[in-house]
Amino acid sequence: MERLILNVKKREKGELLEKGLIPGVFYGRKEKSTPISLLEADFMKAWKEAGESSIIFLSGAGKDIDTVIQDVQFHPVTDRALHADFYVIEKDRKIKVDVPLQFIGESPAEKNGLILVKVMHEIEIESLPADLPHQIEVDLARIVDIRSQILVEDLNFPEGVKPSAEKDEVVLSVTEAREEEPETPPEEVDMESIEVMKKGKEEAGDETPEDKTSEKKNG
Repeated sequence: MERLILNVKKREKGELLEKGLIPGVFYGRKEKSTPISLLEADFMKAWKEAGESSIIFLSGAGKDIDTVIQDVQFHPVTDRALHADFYVIEKDRKIKVDVPLQFIGESPAEKNGLILVKVMHEIEIESLPADLPHQIEVDLARIVDIRSQILVEDLNFPEGVKPSAEKDEVVLSVTEAREEEPETPPEEVDMESIEVMKKGKEEAGDETPEDKTSEKKNG
């Protein structure tokens, strides 16, 4: 597997960063937490290429360090990276990472108007660092009708790679397209009948208390 390289620099906690740099940290089972700084542009390039499932070599930290990206904090508005966590891997020890699913091919069911429901977009796997796949491909050609589905057990995992999910968990299913019901136009209001009703109530309301008393006496 191709190993990406990131140039980093150790930093003191609370140290102000120069423009263009973001804070980060690396740590591991046998490695203490060490604050670092790195160029945001370099990190974003590595993040897009590696995600969380490719090995990244940190250069400039004082020794050779192979890591995977453990966590990234992004700005909620600008989506710029604010902080990055790197987990130091051990070559002979298995690790768990989330690997993206890459949906490939064309589905006959989709061509016939059915809707594909992607239940999973990534899947957690466990393997030695050297065996980490960058992605897992999902072939849509096997989705032919409404009864078709893809389960975890249907995916092709490289040798030495084991999924954490149960084999019968659904990765992708199929549903029928909903037909939009035509909108019912609002009923037209008869303004003349409303006016007549309103007038009738007004005439009934014109009767005075004296008129009602007189009616009672006459009755």
